[in-house]
Amino acid sequence: MTARRRNTASAVTAAPDPDRVRALLAELTRIWPLAECGLVYRSPFELLVATILSAQCTDVQVNRVTPALFAVYPDPRSMAAADPERLEELIRPTGFFRNKAHSLLACSRVLMEKHGGAVPRTLEQMVTLPGVGRKTANVVLGEVFAVPGIVVDTHVKRLSQRLGLTTANDPEKIERDLMGIIPQPLWTVLSHLLITHGRHVCFARAPLCDACALRRLCPYGSGEGERIS
Repeated sequence: MTARRRNTASAVTAAPDPDRVRALLAELTRIWPLAECGLVYRSPFELLVATILSAQCTDVQVNRVTPALFAVYPDPRSMAAADPERLEELIRPTGFFRNKAHSLLACSRVLMEKHGGAVPRTLEQMVTLPGVGRKTANVVLGEVFAVPGIVVDTHVKRLSQRLGLTTANDPEKIERDLMGIIPQPLWTVLSHLLITHGRHVCFARAPLCDACALRRLCPYGSGEGERIS
C-alpha cells in the first residue's frame, strides 16, 4: 500500500456541507460505538491530573503512572503539600516531568486556596488553574460534569483538517470552527470519535485511507487534495 500525503487546505474552499458532516458523524459513530476517554480516573481531580500528565505522552503511559501517584497523593490537599522531588520521580515516565510537577503542585494549591479543594465546573474557572488550557478544561468538563466541549488535541486537529471541517491551524480557531458545524450535545463525543479514529486508522504518517470507511466523505482520503507519494 502506498502512503499518501495531501495538501488538505486546498481541498477545503467553503463551509462544510451539512449533509456530509451528518454523514461523517453517523459513520464515525457506527465504526466506533464505544469511543470514550482513554484515561483511567476515579474523581474529577484524578482526571485533571491525568490530563495534565497526558501532554506529549500517551494515555497508556499515563495510566501506568497514575495508580502509584494517586496512592501517595489522592487529592488536592496531599498533592499541594507534595515533596517536589518525590512527585517528579513518580511522574518521570510521562516526560517533561519537572514542568508537569510544577503545574500539578501549583494547580493543587490553587484548588485548595480558591476552590475549597474542588475542581471547578466552568471553563472560565478551569482555565485559570496553573497548567490548564482549553483542551484540558474541556476534557474534564465534558467527562465528569457533562459540559459539552471540543477537545482539540493532535488527532482532532489532524482529522478535522483532513476531513475538510476546518482550514485553521490554531487550536482555538479549530475549536470554534467545529462548534459552528457540530450540534452542541455532540461536542464531547465528537472528540472521542476523532481521537479514536486517529489512533487506529488516520495516522499522522501513512494513514490507512484505502481501508477507511470515511474515504468517500473525506477530501484527503478521496484524493481531492494534492497527492504526494
